[in-house]
Amino acid sequence: MDQLLAMRVFARVVESGGFSKAADALNMPRPSVTKLVQALEAHLQVRLLNRTTRRVALTSDGAAYYERSTRLLAELDELEASVGNARVNPRGRLRVDVSSTLADMVLLPSLPGFLARYPDLQVELSIGDRIVDLVGDNVDCAIRGGELEDSTLVARRIAELPWVTCASPDYLRRHGTPATPDDLARGHFGIGYLLAHSGRVATLDLARGDERLTLRLPHRVLVNDAQAAVVAACAGLGVVQTLRFMAQPHIDAGKLQPIVEHWSGSPLPFHVVYPQNRHLSARLRVFVDWVAELFAQHPYTRPA
Repeated sequence: MDQLLAMRVFARVVESGGFSKAADALNMPRPSVTKLVQALEAHLQVRLLNRTTRRVALTSDGAAYYERSTRLLAELDELEASVGNARVNPRGRLRVDVSSTLADMVLLPSLPGFLARYPDLQVELSIGDRIVDLVGDNVDCAIRGGELEDSTLVARRIAELPWVTCASPDYLRRHGTPATPDDLARGHFGIGYLLAHSGRVATLDLARGDERLTLRLPHRVLVNDAQAAVVAACAGLGVVQTLRFMAQPHIDAGKLQPIVEHWSGSPLPFHVVYPQNRHLSARLRVFVDWVAELFAQHPYTRPA
């Protein structure tokens, strides 16, 4: 048995949720995947997986082995990436956690250029708004907005993105165009946005110089996705406060119109964050550099 290969196959079975999906991802015959995992269990003399006809699940021994083995595999990958030709041509898999909006509007459209530059890299995007445990979920890095709370992560600030408050021309024809926050607070509806980390509805935060205001507009529509909030505003369902890069394509198309422009929220910092034990990875280093370059050059994310 090739123990290192068996460990990699076992990890992929766990991550994909089944033998067939792991075989497809690894481009291996399913019987080979099954035999490698069985051989690993025989070598360790423990059962790693409970199998049913519909799914596989880790045993307690399997969960402990998966956690330790994936860290070992990551360290081996980093060791290979840190020597020789890997510094020039990094290779291997890179797992990145990112919000759906950043993935759709910024990363994915530009990713072909990155992969052309580094053809031996494979990028796996974990897309969602929940805060993942980078170490526990075996994620190499994440792109996060806001101030950071986890001091155990290494962070590189890549941008400070401005906010914009806007509504559709149709909505403004029906409700009037507010010139001040007081106008906005009287007779206007917001798009309710449910924050994933707190379960609360986001407030509308405005700033002008040293003045700070927080408004809670009534809403008739509540969503839990930032891009859906922008789409709802385009449909005339209310006022939305969102990051400028998300709204700008719709502003350019005439679907949204900025309002109370002299009042805006404080710019939102964005960072690439990664666990401290992965800072030597060549593939991680080139990705972080590329993301910083991308944000600096992207027409909707670079500083105004």
